[in-house]
Amino acid sequence: MKRVAVVITAVAALVAGCGGEGDTASSSAATDTTTTAAYEPGPFFGECGSISDAEVQSAFGVGPFGQITRNSVGCQWETVGFSGPRISFSWYRGSPIGRERAGSELIGRPAKDIAIDGNPGFEAEQGPLCEIGVQFGDDFIHWSITYSDSPVVRPPCEVANELAKLTVERKQ
Repeated sequence: MKRVAVVITAVAALVAGCGGEGDTASSSAATDTTTTAAYEPGPFFGECGSISDAEVQSAFGVGPFGQITRNSVGCQWETVGFSGPRISFSWYRGSPIGRERAGSELIGRPAKDIAIDGNPGFEAEQGPLCEIGVQFGDDFIHWSITYSDSPVVRPPCEVANELAKLTVERKQ
């Protein structure tokens, strides 16, 4: 695998170095027409969307969490390993919500428009899985709930909406 990466890097460097003087003018023209939009940051949401483990547990209604993962971009609560019921929260900064929505639709989860506290977003549901994205400037938050093959305790979009509304209420 390492060899493949080295070969790809070498080929890319070779191709990049093969440009002639004529390429400089077209590169300059392309640079001159490129515009950079200013980043419009959204509010601060806090760790895990400012939602406690107990609140997630209460909304989800499934047995105790076996694993809880926290990092700089989100959190995931799992009941029984990777294939069991789980909830995740992600906070995307400077990323287009439309790409997330399109990805949901591409894999068979038709998205519908929603708004939470005046903020536009989408909800996509298929079977025991629901995801909600809510936009704030150039940022968005994303809640994903799945019961996987376990019995559905509460409708997954009901859980996702409850948690998303709490996150939006607690933004700073």
